[in-house]
Amino acid sequence: MGYKHLQFPENSLFLVTGGAGFIGSNLCEAILNMGHRVRCLDDLSTGKQKNVDEFINNPNYEFIKGDIKDLETCIKACEGVDYVLNQAAWGSVPRSIEMPLFYSLNNIQGTLNMLEASRQNGVKKFVYASSSSVYGDEPNLPKKEGREGNLLSPYALTKRCDEEWAKMYTKHYGLDTYGLRYFNVFGRRQDPDGAYAAVIPKFIKQILNGDVPTINGDGKQSRDFTYIENVIEANLKACLADGSAAGEAFNIAYGGREYLIDIYYGLTEALGVNIEPNFGPDRAGDIKHSNADISKAKEMIGYDPEWDFDRGIKAAIEWYKENLKN
Repeated sequence: MGYKHLQFPENSLFLVTGGAGFIGSNLCEAILNMGHRVRCLDDLSTGKQKNVDEFINNPNYEFIKGDIKDLETCIKACEGVDYVLNQAAWGSVPRSIEMPLFYSLNNIQGTLNMLEASRQNGVKKFVYASSSSVYGDEPNLPKKEGREGNLLSPYALTKRCDEEWAKMYTKHYGLDTYGLRYFNVFGRRQDPDGAYAAVIPKFIKQILNGDVPTINGDGKQSRDFTYIENVIEANLKACLADGSAAGEAFNIAYGGREYLIDIYYGLTEALGVNIEPNFGPDRAGDIKHSNADISKAKEMIGYDPEWDFDRGIKAAIEWYKENLKN
């Protein structure tokens, strides 16, 4: 069914923080296509203006250039808002190891500012991006909420803190919060460039350019890669969830498992090239295997992902072929 059938009150206003980023811009687009109003808050530190340029002339779209580390900006951005989709954060496990203080300020204090701004403005639902990294070194598969291990990176720590703060805001202040533990999201508008780029767009760009990609480790690490449409659905369904699900965090994935080396060879085949990869060292703080149990999200917020990996990767390849310029 996807999310096109989901019904929100007429004239609903959604605030998407990090709205010029990969996930945020896709959320803005989906909500505008449903006929609702979107306010996008982004400081353009990792988000890109070009991701939201196509919405500028839409009368239902408003852009605020601002930083979630500033409480006053957050309070102003939340005025009149019904639903907050808080995607603003800095990603990347390796970069968080290099920049722990910034990650704490941006990902923890920034989210706390948004929680407080939402509370002060009487926001109906606060939906925020968490991460599969909160499972740390817990070895069992599939990953299940309530069974977390020792955290392996500052990034993971920031996401765990966000979940605890959100729980507090539900418990003490009655703000309906919903944490979405994303598992390796991929799809259109994901940035293929930079040292910390996600693996799928990075591989696609390198293969299209005839470069030799480097796989960290032996390529036998596995991930529950999750296509962007499933993440859009999860955010919107969380906004419509029964209040009994508030204060909880949910795995958002497809529930599959793909090995990096298989993805690599699948991409070279789909793109009609024959390039053998290089193999580099394992990345510090990375989890070896990741696969989600999504039954809690199905039961409590009605999450029902339609896009499996094969369908998603085909759509992603087509988008990059169309949109990547060397």
